[in-house]
Amino acid sequence: MAKKSKFYVVWKGKVPGVYETWEDCKKQISGTKGAQYMSFPTLEEARKAYNSSYALYKGKKKKEPGLSAAELLKIGDPNMHSISVDAASSGNPGVMEYRGVDTSTKKQLFKQGPFPEGTNNIGEFLAIVHGLAFLKERNSDRVLYSDSRTAMSWVRKKKCNTKLQPNAKNRELFDLVERAVKWLEKNSYKTPVVKWETAAWGEIPADFGRK
Repeated sequence: MAKKSKFYVVWKGKVPGVYETWEDCKKQISGTKGAQYMSFPTLEEARKAYNSSYALYKGKKKKEPGLSAAELLKIGDPNMHSISVDAASSGNPGVMEYRGVDTSTKKQLFKQGPFPEGTNNIGEFLAIVHGLAFLKERNSDRVLYSDSRTAMSWVRKKKCNTKLQPNAKNRELFDLVERAVKWLEKNSYKTPVVKWETAAWGEIPADFGRK
């Protein structure tokens, strides 16, 4: 079998996400005015791009091969007095699970799933909210790291803006989404939710290691 050479990121389309074939990508952008999409040579690059802004890649044929010493110095080191959250989905939608770990030791603090039909974005959203509730319950002053800008945006807006439709198969997952949204609406929190700088620090400690 020939080695797969391209992965496709759809930032704006029917269902944003990372796709393994042009046909799947095309279905998501067809008929979408101002569709935003691009191909990448590896799955890791595609996932990283998806969790970033389309504006950073628009008009560029290649992603810059790394950060400069000055950029690394500016970013600095992660705050180890923190927890990190992440999700993994086999397909979009597909079997999904999420978890939170101690950033320093990588000790697993909580985990949910696998759910039979979910998306990575939903998992990342639930992971952040679960982490916020976990820290608030313990009156912890730790920081929370996520590598998903999309999920962080959903949390700020107190809305899970997924295109996935509820059905019998994913009912349990959508029950959790509803609970998460209600928690955000009814609770205040002081926990800083911070973007994990993958380019500078490597994969987030909560990563499931399936890339």
